[in-house]
Amino acid sequence: MAPFLLRRVATFVLTLAVASLVVFAVLDLLPGNAAEVMLGESATHEAVAALERQLGLDRPAPARYASWLHGLLTLELGNSHAYDTPIAALIAERLAVTVPLALLSMALTTVLALVAGVYAASRHNRAGDFGVMAASQLGIAVPSFWFGILLVMLFAVKLPWFPAGGFPGWTEDEGGGLWDGLRALVLPAVALAVVQAAILARFTRSAVLDVLREDFVRTARAKGLSRRAVLWGHVLRNAMVPVLTVMGLQFANLVTGTIVVENVFSLPGLGRLVFQAISNRDIVLVQNIVMLLAATVIAINFVVDLLYAVIDPRLRASGR
Repeated sequence: MAPFLLRRVATFVLTLAVASLVVFAVLDLLPGNAAEVMLGESATHEAVAALERQLGLDRPAPARYASWLHGLLTLELGNSHAYDTPIAALIAERLAVTVPLALLSMALTTVLALVAGVYAASRHNRAGDFGVMAASQLGIAVPSFWFGILLVMLFAVKLPWFPAGGFPGWTEDEGGGLWDGLRALVLPAVALAVVQAAILARFTRSAVLDVLREDFVRTARAKGLSRRAVLWGHVLRNAMVPVLTVMGLQFANLVTGTIVVENVFSLPGLGRLVFQAISNRDIVLVQNIVMLLAATVIAINFVVDLLYAVIDPRLRASGR
């Protein structure tokens, strides 16, 4: 197990380092002046020079990269040019909306997809299988933002069960509460989960069908285990290794793909923040948000690799 963990940790750290170099190069070293982009074409030379000194853009690129990397490690990310607020505090405030939204969406995705995928595989080439595949194809074809608008029209306008947008906060001091906060996230979470659940259901069905053809499934049935016990206790566990790969990618997509949905529902999350930062030409804030999103994707893949070893002991034994 130790060699397996060491390999994964080393890969994780190296990938983070490479990602930081790419993000810095794309947003800092490309032709153009970040200070001029922030201030606009009408800015004077003196104003641009002052902002360059404030942001440290007058220093060599290696020094700027080392300073930014030190700030990432110490969470001293500097101040947002547009908001005049520490970037770390600004991002932490928006993560309080984006992370619960992504977790709720992933929970809905997992439940819907696993149930639908196993159900379709257990009724292969029958009406239930065809129904799930047709529904999943429709789910893949529907854009999240369009489905979110439909949800608002139905469950916020015609049936006022959920708010149409906005976020009241998690505490009473903010004007909301736990229940009010969850209600505000239900519709955007469903809008995000439908497409991801449709993809994962089809992948789960395929993985379960592959495992159902294995000899140990016939052996388990011959020992007297019920079909349901074999499906959920043996087949799904062995099918989860490839399914976990897709789940990891989907969770990363949910975290990084909230920009459109958060703007549809006017949620003050990380997706809306990066959209506003781009609109406000706040390059420093965009750079740190992009790095956070890249680190999130890498960290999720790292966790998925560790879960492989938990589900499949052969990986621990081989040390791969």
